[in-house]
Amino acid sequence: MDDDMRRRRIRVRAWRRGMREMDILMGRFVDARIEALPAEALDELEKLLDLPDDAVFRWLSGAEPAPPERDTPLLRQIIAFHTHDGPIH
Repeated sequence: MDDDMRRRRIRVRAWRRGMREMDILMGRFVDARIEALPAEALDELEKLLDLPDDAVFRWLSGAEPAPPERDTPLLRQIIAFHTHDGPIH
């Protein structure tokens, strides 16, 4: 599958999480950043989308820290995107 197809598939998955809050958190990040993400980040994003919504939501909302194996630069980018702890654009 080429990267354009992967990006389209990720975009759909990000906006159809099952939890409206996750749709907003993941969907907005993907819409804003997907075109600039390299293939390695797309791999990581697909892994993140495979995880249960409730766990990822707790990490993104700051309710609990992500486990070390999930505390990746991409996860930190998504958190910064929504908390404005990093560059907005």
